[in-house]
Amino acid sequence: MATLADVARRAGVSAATVSRIVNGSPKIVSDELRERVLRAVQELQYVPNAHAQLLARSHRTTVGVIVHDVSDPYFAEITRGLQRVAAEQGRLVIICNSYRDPDRELEYVELLRAQQVEAIILAGSGYHDQAFTKALNAKLSAYLATGGRVSVVGRHKVAGDAVMPANEEGGYLIGSAVFEAGHRHVGVVAAPKRLTTTTDRLAGLRRAAREHRRTLPARHIEYASFDRDGGAAATEALLDADPRLTAIVALNDSMAIGALSVLRARGLTVPDDVSVVGFDDMPIARDVTPALTTVRLPLVEIGARAIGLALDAQQPNPRVEEVAATLVHRESLAAPRE
Repeated sequence: MATLADVARRAGVSAATVSRIVNGSPKIVSDELRERVLRAVQELQYVPNAHAQLLARSHRTTVGVIVHDVSDPYFAEITRGLQRVAAEQGRLVIICNSYRDPDRELEYVELLRAQQVEAIILAGSGYHDQAFTKALNAKLSAYLATGGRVSVVGRHKVAGDAVMPANEEGGYLIGSAVFEAGHRHVGVVAAPKRLTTTTDRLAGLRRAAREHRRTLPARHIEYASFDRDGGAAATEALLDADPRLTAIVALNDSMAIGALSVLRARGLTVPDDVSVVGFDDMPIARDVTPALTTVRLPLVEIGARAIGLALDAQQPNPRVEEVAATLVHRESLAAPRE
């Protein structure tokens, strides 16, 4: 079995440097040096002393959560589930807002590791970015080597347990509802292309379109920020490009609310003139007028399951738990006018 000294020789550094990197010391180490040490750890299959890890873990009572923006209702609901379980198990939660900045996410992982938190939970969407994923995996691997735990929400190509919302299936459900209602001219208010959540929900919509012999041309898909203002801007662009649209599919409820505001400002009635549907079933979806047809994801449960996986140290292997999506019919969707 490889020792810490073996790793130090392979990486060409001192044993103290290896110890700092493997044990999450707050002392700054260059990325190049850290990568050399972690590569040596992998090549030698070095496993830190289990007794030392247990001692370290016994003093950890804090969980770090990285979200895109906790003021976003989607992340607020997930965080509510996280905090409920944390309170029940006597843990303190540190919430970090990345504002969808990958570099900031990397910085937060490093900071949380330096704080020796018991677990790190990535609650935001994954990115289509190989360089970022590689860098994130390196930092998470170093953290895991210290006895930490990692769980993610959504599709990420990183180490750790995962809670997987049924984004593709949800896209299929909402798309099928729109096409079965008879809509042929459908616009999509989409989130940024680099997010795996966007990719998955669009994939479901496209599958529904194929099955119903409909099309979703590129000119009918507008990408914008994943919030109310982004939804409004995307809806403006879609209607300007094609006034014939009879339905707007927004990839989250906040964007759908932005779409509703634009249609109201243009004197268009929902659903008589244009139907609008959303995704997630945030609490506000039932309170807007008209109430929003949407896809329900159990967001509070997702948060609870994510922290439950992270705190369950009895299961060493990465696990994936899938969370189903369901369609919620409300007043914002109707058949198009003849």
